[in-house]
Amino acid sequence: MARKWASAAVMLYLVIAAFMYWYIFNGADPQVPTVLKGTAADPATFLNARELMLSEKYSGIRNFLYFISTPYEWLFYFLILLVGLSRAIERWANSVSRWRVLQTAVYLFWLSLLSYIVLFPFNYIGYALGKSYNITTQTFTSWMKDEVIAFWINFGTMVVIVSVLYWLMKKSSKNWWLHAWLLSIPFTLFMMFVQPVLIDPLYNDFYPLKNKELEAKILEMANRADISAEHVYEVNMAEKTNSLNAYVTGIGSNSRIVLWDTTLNRLKDNEILFIMAHEMAHYVEKHIYFGMAAYLLLTFIGLWITARSMDYIVRCWGDVLKIPSVSSIGSLPLFLLITAVLLFASEPLSNSLSRYQETRADKYAIEMTGDSKAAVRTFQELTRSGLSQVNPPSLVKWFRYSHPTMLERISMVENYRPGTIGKSE
Repeated sequence: MARKWASAAVMLYLVIAAFMYWYIFNGADPQVPTVLKGTAADPATFLNARELMLSEKYSGIRNFLYFISTPYEWLFYFLILLVGLSRAIERWANSVSRWRVLQTAVYLFWLSLLSYIVLFPFNYIGYALGKSYNITTQTFTSWMKDEVIAFWINFGTMVVIVSVLYWLMKKSSKNWWLHAWLLSIPFTLFMMFVQPVLIDPLYNDFYPLKNKELEAKILEMANRADISAEHVYEVNMAEKTNSLNAYVTGIGSNSRIVLWDTTLNRLKDNEILFIMAHEMAHYVEKHIYFGMAAYLLLTFIGLWITARSMDYIVRCWGDVLKIPSVSSIGSLPLFLLITAVLLFASEPLSNSLSRYQETRADKYAIEMTGDSKAAVRTFQELTRSGLSQVNPPSLVKWFRYSHPTMLERISMVENYRPGTIGKSE
């Protein structure tokens, strides 16, 4: 039976890959709607023919890689159970020590290493693709350094999470998922608090904005928005990418607004001020906290479904999957498989909520700056620097876009009338 299941899983993966190839490169229509042709939202008005061609090719390949690498990871988790490799690693880990935490660490190290090796081709192709299209400027050595850092951070975090998770499974076979969810609340808050000061600096250097004149303008705008801020931070991304970005990170006293130096180098002051007003909107409208609440709600539902699914699968097919019990550490690939599928299935909903917040932030920025022309130029430059697809296929938008498409953002800015935010739309 295991061989039939493996063959069926591989065949299903190939069918998914073939469908996504057809859909992205042949089935979807990336053309701009007729009503928007010739407007500022039409990429033909601000990209030359070569940039248009490159943006379509680059975006298409990146989207295809995403839609085949995601089920590829699921396939890995499924096959490692079927062939008994997870069970073999568990037995070896158990023979190393009597301490359960050490057993978990040993098991996780080999599972993480194997997972990284299996998924490395997709990671490298993504890196090489960015280099070939001049999006990525990072050297291979620097990229591998970031990969190693990420591996050890993820490994250390997973040792803590998995050790607690499987301890709960042994202590409460029925309600472990509820206890795990309750513990995830302070853990999530802790990670969001330390992210800007402990984790992010491992990858890049952060420092207060060097352009003090621009910083004064930003802080004055923050004061008008009743945001207490002492510094705006910039980060040295030019050595890694040509893309532009700015973001809000952290919570409480560790919250901060961060600008990439590429953004500072490529955009004019009024365009940067629009970006800053957009980021300030996330503070003013408490988007971080609403997003965190939505995440915790989805985690609650996801853990409940995962617990019920694992009980059923192990009870019915535990012998085939080489899983003696749910609380056995060898069941971890099943846990990761189910949660990964659930996370993917929830993307359209979470992305939809995020796009709503981003639209609100765009409108807030127009209200604050009163400069819709700067907003349009900003979105156009973001499109050019990242070779973004202005009008992506629907499936790509649902599963990949946490922000509105550039077509939607530019069109909204052109048609938005200041003074209407907060009113029924």
